[in-house]
Amino acid sequence: MLIKSRGRLFATIIFFSRALLAETAIDEITVTADFRERALADVPFSVSVINAEFIDEAAVQHFEELINIVPNMNWSGDGHRARYFQIRGVGELEQYQGAPNPSIGFLIDDIDFSGIGTIATLFDIESVEVLRGPQGSRYGANALGGLIYMRSVAPSPERNGRVFITVGGDDARSIGIAAGGALNDTETTSFRLSAQQHQSNGFRDNTFLNREDTNGRDETTVRARMHFTPSAKIDANVSVLYAKVDNGYDAFALDNTYTMLSDKPGKDAQESLGASLRLDWTVFENLSATSITSFADSNIDFSFDADWGNDDSWVPFTYDFVSLSDRARKTVSQEFRLGADHWLVGIYALHLNDDVVTVNLGEYFDPINIWSDSVNDTFGSDYDATNVALFGQYDHDFTASTRLSSGLRIEHRTTSYVDTAGLSAAPSETMWGGELSLSHAVSDSVNIYASLSKGYKAGGFNLGVVPAGRRNFDTENMLTLEAGMKSTLEDGRLQLNVAVFHNRRNDQQVRTSTQLVPNDPASFVFFTDNVGEGEALGFEADVRWFPADAWEFYATVGLIDATLESGRKMAHAPPFTVAAGVAYRNPNGLYARLDATAKDAFYFDVSHDQKSEPFELLNARVGYEGESWLVSLWTRNLFDRSYAVRGFFFGNEPPDFPNTLYTRLGDPRQIGVTVEKRF
Repeated sequence: MLIKSRGRLFATIIFFSRALLAETAIDEITVTADFRERALADVPFSVSVINAEFIDEAAVQHFEELINIVPNMNWSGDGHRARYFQIRGVGELEQYQGAPNPSIGFLIDDIDFSGIGTIATLFDIESVEVLRGPQGSRYGANALGGLIYMRSVAPSPERNGRVFITVGGDDARSIGIAAGGALNDTETTSFRLSAQQHQSNGFRDNTFLNREDTNGRDETTVRARMHFTPSAKIDANVSVLYAKVDNGYDAFALDNTYTMLSDKPGKDAQESLGASLRLDWTVFENLSATSITSFADSNIDFSFDADWGNDDSWVPFTYDFVSLSDRARKTVSQEFRLGADHWLVGIYALHLNDDVVTVNLGEYFDPINIWSDSVNDTFGSDYDATNVALFGQYDHDFTASTRLSSGLRIEHRTTSYVDTAGLSAAPSETMWGGELSLSHAVSDSVNIYASLSKGYKAGGFNLGVVPAGRRNFDTENMLTLEAGMKSTLEDGRLQLNVAVFHNRRNDQQVRTSTQLVPNDPASFVFFTDNVGEGEALGFEADVRWFPADAWEFYATVGLIDATLESGRKMAHAPPFTVAAGVAYRNPNGLYARLDATAKDAFYFDVSHDQKSEPFELLNARVGYEGESWLVSLWTRNLFDRSYAVRGFFFGNEPPDFPNTLYTRLGDPRQIGVTVEKRF
């Protein structure tokens, strides 16, 4: 019913606006995350590209605010910010312990932050690209389900910048500044610097501590980019990122509300320093080379009050548990590729070091049954992995309008692991993936394609205490068959993209959980397991339409039927995701927009059968833009809908510890004002 009503509304808007048709045309959209920059219409797989204007108007601070407009995409509210993503039902839900083994790649300016997306703040971001489906030849083992690529604003020779201030509900306040331009008269070197700081309380009220900031947000991001062209044949780009997300973590309540009772609230913090150097040069007239070097150093603190209560909550029982994890992750990567018009070959190497120390503390005393227990466990691990890959791509043009593309990647992974529990391991494996696609330009404005791709995800082993027989898990492979159409119609005013796909996952890896000791919440362990075959059949569509100079409409639809071998639906794979919006920009400076999203119910996990409730959200913004400044009033979750972004099902309340569904709620309504000055 929800989809039908939204469909009727969107159709009515389109019909009403036919009389407004003008000369407005959609700018060509470019995809930069692939081997070569190319127009969206020429990419033979499903991809969403979110531009800077949409980011600035539809979001406030973090990428998680944009996820609902991407077809068949979801996120796990396991921590304070979206760190784990799911595309077409593929992706992690959490990673308390365990070797880094992400299914969704996540890059910022060519710096790899896969599996640690907490720092995905949006100030001075030029575009976000979401590539759906296996990226077997381009990104390999870390992109089984797809890739998210964030690109900050590029330097330009022209001097320009912006300063903005935001204030809003939840005691939100942000300030940001960005500036750039040429460094010399010849304009061969240009730069871009930006910095932003954001704070808010985090929408929780801890009545025991009498505080509203135990789940607070304190997020700082600094970006620096330089573009250097010493000659007509050499192009160099340097990117540096420093991000410090020092957020509190007090998100789960015993009664599934925004009222907390914890006496030891935790943290979900990530401090990262990363850099990349990209060199592109023309070796000969039809031969070019690209080198991409990157490193990232991240410290991640994740802690929480495991009993979610305080002494008063559990009288007459003594029940007090906390869990603290400190993760240090470093990555260094190098990619080199050589290519001409129709072919490309390359080599890639990545070294990753991941150290984790986890401390679980707690005590329990039952005065009725005279039973007690205490926990004081410290666990540490040191993990190293080296991935080396050879890859290639070849395109063959049968005609001027028909192209066959093929890609292949062979990747070898070696690992070394040791922990304080006495476990040591050094597995290695060789994996391969790739794709074969056929695309055809039906006309100048309509392209169709069909593709077969193979993605892969490395096997491995579980850390710490795990159930018997669950120490190791095997490599997962996924085959995807996809067909679609990309079109630009009505003299460039209407863009319509559609795709259908079928996934088959072999030796599917799932991150599941169990509670080893009924009255010890810190014994709630997570481990990766293989569950045979998985299957998904789906549809994706997005439309963008400019009926007149002042009006823009868009809609996205994602439909998916994703099942495990058992027949149960996959976790965090809602059967439908829908978004629709309208923006109005008057030449006199007035502008306004509405963005509506809806999501069907989905299973929270594979370890239980608890589900979310369907929900819909409405965001709005109205403002005025002058020649060099703008002011806007915005609201998120206008109707203050209550909705869950994560759910656990386990026993956490003495004395009987009955299994109970605990959910983490998404952000409630927030209203704010943004003022920006551009120069």
